[in-house]
Amino acid sequence: MSAYAALTGAGYRAQVRDKTTLFFTFAFPLLFLVVFGLIFRGQAVEQSGLSYISYTAAGVLSWGVANAAVFGIAFTLMQWRSDDILRLIRMSPAPLSAVIGSRYVIALAVGVVQSLLFIGVAMLPLFGLEPASGWPLLIPVMTLGITTFLLLGVIIGSFADTPESVAAVANFLMLPMAFLSGSFFPLDAMPTWLQKVSLVMPLRYLNDAVSHALTGRGDGSDVAVGCAGLAVFALVFGAVAVRTFRWTRSS
Repeated sequence: MSAYAALTGAGYRAQVRDKTTLFFTFAFPLLFLVVFGLIFRGQAVEQSGLSYISYTAAGVLSWGVANAAVFGIAFTLMQWRSDDILRLIRMSPAPLSAVIGSRYVIALAVGVVQSLLFIGVAMLPLFGLEPASGWPLLIPVMTLGITTFLLLGVIIGSFADTPESVAAVANFLMLPMAFLSGSFFPLDAMPTWLQKVSLVMPLRYLNDAVSHALTGRGDGSDVAVGCAGLAVFALVFGAVAVRTFRWTRSS
C-alpha cells in the first residue's frame, strides 16, 4: 500500500470515529441556514429584489465548506506534530505531498457531503431554494474553494501548537471574513468601502461564484472571476504553506 493510500485510510478512520466533530461539521452550516432562513423567510433584498435565501444559502454553504477545510487540516497537522506522528512520517519514504494530499481527498469528500446535505435542506418548502440551471458549476468552484482554504489551514496548522491556538487563529480569520465577504449579510446592502475591502478576502470570490452557480445571481463572469480569485489565493497560500510547514515543534 502506498503512503498516500495509507494516510488517506488512517485519516478517514480518524474522521468517522470522532462522532462529535463529524456531527457538527455538517450540522453547523445547517443551523445558520435554519436561523437565517426563518428570520428572513419571504423577504427580499431591497437593492436587488432577490430573496434572502438566494444570498444566505450560497453564502452559508461557502463559509461552511471553507470552515471545514481550514479547521480539518489545521487541527490534524497540529495534533500529528504534537504526537510526533509527523516526525515518524518524515523518517519514512512518504513525501509532504502525500500528507497534504491525503487530507485533501478527505476535505473534498466532506465538502461533497456538506453541499448535498445543505442544498437538500435548503430546497425544502420551508426555505424554498430553487437551484439555477448552472448548478453543475458548483463542482469546479467548490473544488477550487476547498483547495484554497485547505492551504490556508496548512499555514495555520504549521504555526499553531495547541488546539486553543488553532481555534483562536482560525476563528480570527474565518468569522470576520464571513461577515465581510457576504456569507451572512448581502454585500449589496453594505457600504461601498466594505465591498472594496472584501475584494482582498478569498471567501468573497467563493461566495460570488457559488451564488451564481447555485441561484443564478449575477452573471456568468462571476464564476470566472471567482475561480480566478481563488486560484490566485491558492497559489499564494500554497507557496507560504510549503515554506512554513513544520514536521516537528522545533523545526
